[in-house]
Order: sequence, then structure tokens, then C-alpha cells
Amino acid sequence: MIKFLINVIEQGALYGVLSIGVLLTYRVIGISDLSVDGSYPLGAVVSAVVIINGGSAWLGLAASLAAGLLAGAMTGLLHVKLRISSLLSGILVMTGLYSINLMIAGGRSNLPLLKEKTLFDTAWLESINAPDIIVKYYRLILLLIIVMVIKWVVDWVLATKMGYLLKVTGDNEGLVTVLGHDVGKVKIIGLALSNGLVALSGGIAASVGRYYDVSLGVGMIVIGLSSVMLGMLLLGNTKAKLTTQAIVGSIVYRLIVALAIRFGLDPQHMKLITVIIFIVAIVLNNASISLNFIDKKGANNA
Repeated sequence: MIKFLINVIEQGALYGVLSIGVLLTYRVIGISDLSVDGSYPLGAVVSAVVIINGGSAWLGLAASLAAGLLAGAMTGLLHVKLRISSLLSGILVMTGLYSINLMIAGGRSNLPLLKEKTLFDTAWLESINAPDIIVKYYRLILLLIIVMVIKWVVDWVLATKMGYLLKVTGDNEGLVTVLGHDVGKVKIIGLALSNGLVALSGGIAASVGRYYDVSLGVGMIVIGLSSVMLGMLLLGNTKAKLTTQAIVGSIVYRLIVALAIRFGLDPQHMKLITVIIFIVAIVLNNASISLNFIDKKGANNA
């Protein structure tokens, strides 16, 4: 049971980074960005290639982040400069990244990292005689540290002037112009940050699974949105920050999937499970919003 819960928390933390990235576009600037399905495997392949070529796994993560920032900026440029809808811009970038990912991987659809030193290599811990419990749970500890650091950084960004502009863009684009700022630039920055985090999640995933596969990104946008929706449903009426909601939603999402598989559902049906969770989360969120509206209306009438 303990191993089961640890695995859920590890996967939840991993996808928590992805969910925070999706949160920035969906909840903050109000854009549905489908390029996520391309930027996630982009981060994974970039990190894998760096590691295979003798680079540090941390350097691979930095490269993943940079690649994701570029991918997100491209989505933003297509949307803002070429006036292509955000939805279509994401689809175009996602489709283009499929080929780019293959090129980065040298034409291979799969890159194994079984013999490489990844983020979670414990040889250095053993060399300094670290306590056995730290060695045993190193992956869990490191994943939690990474997701909390990213949460802190994003919370800090959202509290800055740029974060305020990102939020205002999602609420009222006209107000951004009134404040003397370029809405287009704000959207490009938001999309870049979002995809940078998504690609970073992909880079971490390459170390967790010790491989890269070209199909890794399939359905990632639905997983991210499902996690965000679940977080809103569970913590939307509390004072929890948006990033906290995304992380908790991600852990709950992984718990639901893990329980479904544990109780006999075929793992091949995982994408179907994801879609069902997403639909249920949307329905429950809409119902929650409707009830809150009715309650407030009743209170005002009283």
C-alpha cells in the first residue's frame, strides 16, 4: 500500500509541473493551447539527447525548458502576429513538433536511457554514505522538491507586474491596452512560460521512465486540463493558490487512474479513463459554479 501511494505521489508531482504549465494558459490568460501535446515530448527528447551525449541530466532539464519556451513563443507568434486562432496555432505547432522531435532524436522514435545517469541516479548518494532511507526514496524527495520550487517560482511570477498583466489579459484584454501594454506580447510570454514548464515536465519524465518515445505527448493536454479541473473542484472555494490547486488536482488524477487500474481496468484503456475523468470534472465544475451563483443570488435577494 505504501509503495502504491508513493508511486501516486511521484506521478502526481511529475504531472503537477505539467498542470502548472497548462494552468498558465487555461486559467490565467484564458487560452486553450494544444501545442502542449508537442512540447511535452519535445522536452523529453531534448533531455534524453543531452544525457545520451554525456551531458548532465540537469543540463538536459535546462535545455528542455529552453526548447519549450521557444515552442510556446512560436505558438504565440502565430496567434498574435499572423492572427491565427489560438486553437489552430497550437495544433500547427503540435503537428510541426512531431517532425522536429523525430529530427532531434536522429530519426528514431524511441531512445532508451537504461544505462545512462539520469536525475535520479543514486550512485553519488551511496558514495557519500547517505542514509538508506534517503537513497531509497530519493526519487520521491527530488520530485517533491522540484515541483515545490517550480510552484514557488510561478507564484512569485504571478505576484509581479508581469503576472498581474497575465491575469488581466485573461479577464479583460482591453484593460491591458488601457494600462499602456501590448496584449500580444503578454500572450506570447504567457504561452512561452506555459510550454517551457510543460517541456520541463517532459524532461523530468525522460529521467523517471528512462526513455523517450515520440508518442509520449498524446493526450497530455487532457491530463493537464483534467488535473486543473479537479484542483478547481476540490479547492476552488478555498484560499489555496492556483498552483496548489493544480498540484493537488494532479495527485488526485493519478490516484483515480491508479485505483482504476488496481481494481482490474485494462491499462490499455488509460486514455479512455482520462477522457472520462475530464468530462466528469467539467460537469462537476459547471454544477459547482451554478450552485455558487444560485447561493449568491439567494443571499442578495435576502
